[in-house]
Amino acid sequence: MSKKIRVIVVDDSALVRSLLSEIINRQRDMECIGTANDPLVAREMIREMNPDVITLDVEMPRMDGIDFLGRLMRLRPMPVVMISTLTERGAEVTMRALELGAIDFVAKPRVGLASGLNELASQIVDKIRVAAVAQVRRAPAREAAPAGGAAPAVPSSAALLGRLSTEKLICIGASTGGTEAIKEVLVHMPADSPAIVITQHMPPGFTTSFAARLNGLCQITVKEAVNGERILPGHAYIAPGGTQFHVARSGANYVAVVDDGPPVNRHKPSVEVLFKSAAAVVGRNAFGIMLTGMGNDGAAAMREMKDAGSYNYVQDEATCIVFGMPREAIAHGAADEVLPLPQIAPALITRLRGATDRLHHRI
Repeated sequence: MSKKIRVIVVDDSALVRSLLSEIINRQRDMECIGTANDPLVAREMIREMNPDVITLDVEMPRMDGIDFLGRLMRLRPMPVVMISTLTERGAEVTMRALELGAIDFVAKPRVGLASGLNELASQIVDKIRVAAVAQVRRAPAREAAPAGGAAPAVPSSAALLGRLSTEKLICIGASTGGTEAIKEVLVHMPADSPAIVITQHMPPGFTTSFAARLNGLCQITVKEAVNGERILPGHAYIAPGGTQFHVARSGANYVAVVDDGPPVNRHKPSVEVLFKSAAAVVGRNAFGIMLTGMGNDGAAAMREMKDAGSYNYVQDEATCIVFGMPREAIAHGAADEVLPLPQIAPALITRLRGATDRLHHRI
């Protein structure tokens, strides 16, 4: 039998520690080798027991989970699954944890904790399994926050594209590790970029905070998609957690469709739903981007996009946290280019700039 995934649970709640230990120990391929009620105890346990994965509560005494995570990922990077609360603050802190290098998170319920965590058991153990095989990245040195929360200097690649057809649409799909990968693409997009539509696997309550964080960093406007709104250049629209999101056409315009459709490939939102609509509605005016994530969501639909004339970029294995979704897209023959994450936005901008130049020559 293959080696079990060894997990340490760090949480200040005795109930949560007990429940998570029980959930983990029910699995044939993992075991809880220890629990800690605060990060200082956890630090010694990690040093002595060398776990494969830790689960980490966001808010704890003596040292909060974010401070601990920051130190851990700088000094001893390892796979971490955050246990977050379904609150606005919980969502904001979780986004920070993902920036620092946490692989993923589970949103624990505010009421009915015991029954709620048991309902989430399959999700929890799935995320531990993914974390155990994920590529962990060391946290960057602490960055000085810009004064007044101003956006950082825009990368040089974000020079304006000039007049570009509003027919173009950029479609991005991602899952595990995707919040940081999406940020890496969007911060390089110029203010007059074609519209961007995004599906990132995320539960309700977290995409609002994700969109707000990106909006403060990017030249383009980033927001959650709203059903029926017109999709405009210079804007990025993120599928709200717990809904399905696709694009439709109304006359000459693209519009957002956000609804309560069923899960597709077990996901809601699903990349498959968004990419399938792009293949049908946008065709050769679409650009597809598949980023890091577990599973195969969106791979078949990305091939449909390519068959309809889109140009598609797929993140390479070396820069993915998890290479599942990109690998499947490549296997489906959906990729025009497979690139390291930092090269995707520049390659896309170069291609868009070429389209702009051709447009100018025709005028």
